[in-house]
Amino acid sequence: MFSALPPKQGLYDPQFEHDSCGVGFVVDIAGRKSNDIVRRSLQVLVNLQHRGAKGCEENTGDGAGILIQIPHEFLTAQCGKVGFDLPLPGMYGVGMVCLPRDSHGQRWCQEIVEAAIVRAGQRVLGWRDVPTDNSPIGDSAKAVEPVFKQVFVERNQYLKNTDAFERKLYLIRKRIEKTTSELYFASFSARTLIYKGMLSAEQIEIYFPDLLDPKMMSALAVVHQRFSTNTFPSWSLAHPFRYISHNGEINTLRGNINWMKAREALFESELFGEDIKDLLPVSLEGGSDSATFDNAVEMLVMTGRSLPHAMMMLIPEAWDGHETMSDEKKAFYEYHSCLMEPWDGPASMVFTDGVVIGATLDRNGLRPSRYYVTKDGLVVMASEVGVADIPAENILHKGRLQPGKMFLIDTRERRIIDDAELKHRIATEKPYRQWLTENLVRLADLPGQPVPEPDHQTVLRRQQVFGYSHEDLRILMAPMAKAGEEAIGSMGTDTPLAVLSDRHPLLFNYFKQLFAQVTNPPLDAIREELVTSMSTALGPEKNLLKPEPESCRMIKILSPIMDNDDLAKLRNIDIEGFRSVTLSTCFRAKEGGEGMRRALQDLFETASAAIRSGATILILSDRPVDKDYAPIPSLLATSGLHHHLVREGARTRATLIVETGDAREVHHYCLLIGYGASAINPYLAFETLDDMIRQGLLTGIDHRKAVNHYTKAVKRECSR
Repeated sequence: MFSALPPKQGLYDPQFEHDSCGVGFVVDIAGRKSNDIVRRSLQVLVNLQHRGAKGCEENTGDGAGILIQIPHEFLTAQCGKVGFDLPLPGMYGVGMVCLPRDSHGQRWCQEIVEAAIVRAGQRVLGWRDVPTDNSPIGDSAKAVEPVFKQVFVERNQYLKNTDAFERKLYLIRKRIEKTTSELYFASFSARTLIYKGMLSAEQIEIYFPDLLDPKMMSALAVVHQRFSTNTFPSWSLAHPFRYISHNGEINTLRGNINWMKAREALFESELFGEDIKDLLPVSLEGGSDSATFDNAVEMLVMTGRSLPHAMMMLIPEAWDGHETMSDEKKAFYEYHSCLMEPWDGPASMVFTDGVVIGATLDRNGLRPSRYYVTKDGLVVMASEVGVADIPAENILHKGRLQPGKMFLIDTRERRIIDDAELKHRIATEKPYRQWLTENLVRLADLPGQPVPEPDHQTVLRRQQVFGYSHEDLRILMAPMAKAGEEAIGSMGTDTPLAVLSDRHPLLFNYFKQLFAQVTNPPLDAIREELVTSMSTALGPEKNLLKPEPESCRMIKILSPIMDNDDLAKLRNIDIEGFRSVTLSTCFRAKEGGEGMRRALQDLFETASAAIRSGATILILSDRPVDKDYAPIPSLLATSGLHHHLVREGARTRATLIVETGDAREVHHYCLLIGYGASAINPYLAFETLDDMIRQGLLTGIDHRKAVNHYTKAVKRECSR
């Protein structure tokens, strides 16, 4: 609804769309509401219009919007005109609803909204038609234009505070979203109100005459001008979202969505009780990277975390190799890395809940954020300088956001909170270091186990089974083992697409890398070491919504690429809370495709049974391959089992480790990790390196150096 985004068709899939935009905010540090804040913010938006984009029609914008605090005086006056009164601020919520244009559809949607409000024990005060003027917008925007209405909800007297009311409004909205996709809530809150749409910056004031009213007052405002780099505009995907506005993109989005979906089976919350199931799924299909990130922030905040805490979890600093970072903060990040992975990419993220407002950069600092602080208590932040006309003599100080740092203004405390103070406060709320010391197991500390060394004929036979070529050995693996870097090659390739090849390429070859749609500057080697980390944790996960000491009861590994010695440690692990099981990923070769299908189904059933019996580490192994048994492609086995366990609600109860002979290129490892593997043991790649040393194809290097260099090369390229 309300979107010019085409449906999935042919080779086009809307899930691959990304955007890069202009974003900013204006806030009175002391929390003084005024119309001046709104006016200044709209001027910032106009000054950012070059960061937005337009369609083939000059008057069809990619999207523009503004988020403000609830303008109580304005809404009181407007609601009085349509026959109902508003209670005191905080005692009511406002939903900005996009409805279908036909009257029947509007009535049906309004009935759904009112029924959900009553079901949640709240009272509908009334509806207000939001006046709009679509004269400046293009035909494309008009073709999918919604009708805007505001619904007003009175807070039940039994709800103790505004936070409890916000959770109730969240529950109402999620129930409505599960009932119908015919409407969209731009906002539904007792603190904030959003005006946005498929507009350009200069159109928003004309389209929404409300914004011109002198009674429209707020102490803070977030504005956003959308540039959909290679996508289509939408009324609902315009920013700001309910908590965030974003310039950049989330490169790890599909993995983040998949893992959030997998974790939902464990969700429990004292704040929602049995209603927690009504909040799922966290992310709805069809959302952009920004919208999906906003969904994750909203879930974390509504279930008890503060907004800055949620942002630290989702966009952590580069902490692993940071020599000067405090131990408390390192412990915070290490603990939370056991709970969830970062939402990674070049990002400048503005966030607010209507009380605090701030911004943070990704750990690489690949998007700009600059701010001014004035002597009269205003802060203006934007994705570039020059967005507001502020006399030089009125500037107290100015600066730019640093990589991984957070800039926060608390209008309740009436001050700017320094990044160090803020994060120290959050990092010391719980004894994270103590929890890690008592629960986190380091793989390096586990006792070693003997590993057999195969002879040349065994290695050669395995290489033939898994399709190794002389090119793999000489051009791919040898440079990685010698220099610790992937060999440099041409951007072009004359290799046929796998689907068109007359040979039998590996399953990996049917997947092409999805390059970032927005230009990302390259990282130099020194900076790369500081800001990238491939360490991960293995073991069963706990409830994401309830952090506790046992949440980090996991095994930490420094790299998802495990050598044969490390896998042997896990295969024979004898520590309370961990049990590993090895599952064969082979099938009878003579049974062909049907035999593979049966073997996959057997794998799924065996894995489910193993988890029910207490297994926490599942090792998917194709080592049993011989003249009678052929290997299931590791990517097929991994992804199939991953999704099977997600459907059963058991995915987070066990870790998947892939012991395979077919993975040897960086692309292979990236795919396996992306489709559910927590770690990979490319045993044949390591055996091949040993065999090359014995055969004199690799000289001046021993087993340990070859394995370390090869693993380093894979880690470096995967982290990019």
